[in-house]
Amino acid sequence: MGRRCVQARVTGKVQGVWFRAATQAQAREVGVTGYAANREDGSVEVVLCGGREAVDTVVNWLWQGPPAAQVAHVEAADIDWQCHDDFTTH
Repeated sequence: MGRRCVQARVTGKVQGVWFRAATQAQAREVGVTGYAANREDGSVEVVLCGGREAVDTVVNWLWQGPPAAQVAHVEAADIDWQCHDDFTTH
């Protein structure tokens, strides 16, 4: 099974639609830590760390997002393991 960390950049209509809070709820539900942060270019950066299956679940959810979001693209890549106490939003 193992553990995994992924850094993702989500583009489209993803700011001002509760994307970060919804991502936080999804991540906490499956025990994933990390963060979601708005970027100046209108995208949202997401770092997800946890069990491989749990991380994959949230990465797949990023393509949908909350009801008001219109996700155009999710670019995700594995990164080195990071320790986070919780899933936070910035």
